[in-house]
Amino acid sequence: MDLIQSYEEDEAVESSPESSPLRMLKAKSSAPEVDDTALALTVASVNQSNSKPINPTQHVVVTNPTYEQLWAPMFGPAHPYAKDGIAQGMRNHKLGSVEDASIGSFMFDEQHNTFQRHGYAADPSGMNYVGDVEALRKNDGESVYNVRQSEQKRRKIEKNKEERDGEEKKEEIEPEAENPASEAWLTRNRKSPWSRKREVVQGELTEEQKKYAEEHAKKKEDKGQQNEAKGEHYADKSTFHGKEEKDYQGRSWIEAPKDAKANNDHCYIPKRLVHTWSGHTKGVSAIRFFPKHGHLLLSAGMDCKVKIWDVYNSGKCMRTYMGHGKAVRDICFSNDGTKFLTAGYDKNIKYWDTETGQVISTFSTGKIPYVVKLNPDDDKQNILLAGMSDKKIVQWDINTGEITQEYDQHLGAVNTITFVDNNRRFVTSSDDKSLRVWEFGIPVVIKYISEPHMHSMPSISVHPNGNWLAAQSLDNQILIYSTRERFQLNKKKRFAGHIAAGYACQVNFSPDGRFVMSGDGEGKCWFWDWKSCKVFRTLKCHNGVCIGAEWHPLEQSKVATCGWDGLIKYWD
Repeated sequence: MDLIQSYEEDEAVESSPESSPLRMLKAKSSAPEVDDTALALTVASVNQSNSKPINPTQHVVVTNPTYEQLWAPMFGPAHPYAKDGIAQGMRNHKLGSVEDASIGSFMFDEQHNTFQRHGYAADPSGMNYVGDVEALRKNDGESVYNVRQSEQKRRKIEKNKEERDGEEKKEEIEPEAENPASEAWLTRNRKSPWSRKREVVQGELTEEQKKYAEEHAKKKEDKGQQNEAKGEHYADKSTFHGKEEKDYQGRSWIEAPKDAKANNDHCYIPKRLVHTWSGHTKGVSAIRFFPKHGHLLLSAGMDCKVKIWDVYNSGKCMRTYMGHGKAVRDICFSNDGTKFLTAGYDKNIKYWDTETGQVISTFSTGKIPYVVKLNPDDDKQNILLAGMSDKKIVQWDINTGEITQEYDQHLGAVNTITFVDNNRRFVTSSDDKSLRVWEFGIPVVIKYISEPHMHSMPSISVHPNGNWLAAQSLDNQILIYSTRERFQLNKKKRFAGHIAAGYACQVNFSPDGRFVMSGDGEGKCWFWDWKSCKVFRTLKCHNGVCIGAEWHPLEQSKVATCGWDGLIKYWD
């Protein structure tokens, strides 16, 4: 009704002659009124936030920032403990925050060196140069790294010319430079320690100088012979510890019992400790049974002594051999057991009489022998082979004491010498991680075995049938090689489980060839089955390293072990 009444009033006013000019009607909305205060505040806050830079310390951004905000300078309140106002968390340098520049190190060095040399450099923007403009024009904008070859030659010629001129001036100014006693001569002839020696023309020597030179040469020669020729010399002694050296029938104490013979051909793994020999004051490095019978056991100790022990009867030490000044490294019996060899770290190899304890002969090259071996042939028992620390295998004739052959191909100290193929050949291993096969008497390698995966092999033993070699590899496994023509690695046979890395633990076979045996670095003795390659048994034998293990040649279930605890143990 109100709308109609207002319409009629407006119409009446328009019809009267004294009415005012036309007016537009007010816009009326039929929608309900809405309070838009909150909306206005929201829009204002968004506009304000778009203009503000982002605080780098906040973890959440509720709006989509613009490009200007993302690339705006760092913003935030001054840090209370930082003088420059940059929060400690934003620092990546002790002087503040340093941004990575998109310029390579070569480019930077080039411009830096150019600026140091010529006084100008390219602006990082690549649009301009900074520094000395005149030098820039003079050098045509060249950097120190792109000088033309012609310019380089010109500079070199100028430099050489300046040097020559300087030397000529010096000669003119310093006439006393010819006098060696003057400072000028010393300055002129001073040479760099890296320059080559100037050849001096030797004049004639005076009588006094000749005499001095002869004496000096003689002294040098004597000293060289002394160092090279012989190892350290020590008095040879031997002590017998038994009751008597001969029995009532006149038989020697080293003679084997008449009833000593193999019971059967089948070997068994030992289970229990039977006897312990303790006489060495330091570790035992090697043990060897008396050949064929095994009634005596020879041991080499790090206390410089070699002892021989009774195995069958009393179980006591029968004789001690003292002749080395340092630890004994290796021992080797002759075929009949009446003599044996010892190699010591005093650089001597000694050939002993087992019964009397006398040293028959001594051999030395001035290097440490790591292994000694007699030729196993009965007619060549006078031939001695020794693997030395200077990479050579030296062959002596014991009768004459002369070196008859040298096998020099290895690249490291020689560790083992093993005869194969009816003693016509021998295999050597070395610290150079290789095996080499030689014809006996011929210093030429006939087979060289070296693979990238191979490790050093400090102990090698031959299978009783003579067809296989067992090599103790320092990567904690025993590898098997054929002794036939090709000396191939048998990949199907590999004995592992023990920890022998770093130790020259001896590997050995049972007399029937059914078992493989080795000591390890933890004092255990391991037994493997030859056919299946599985671990058969382990015995905890020593405190420390079990370095040697020998199977008794006649009593098939008995084994002797030695260790660095100074003990020798006998197992059954």
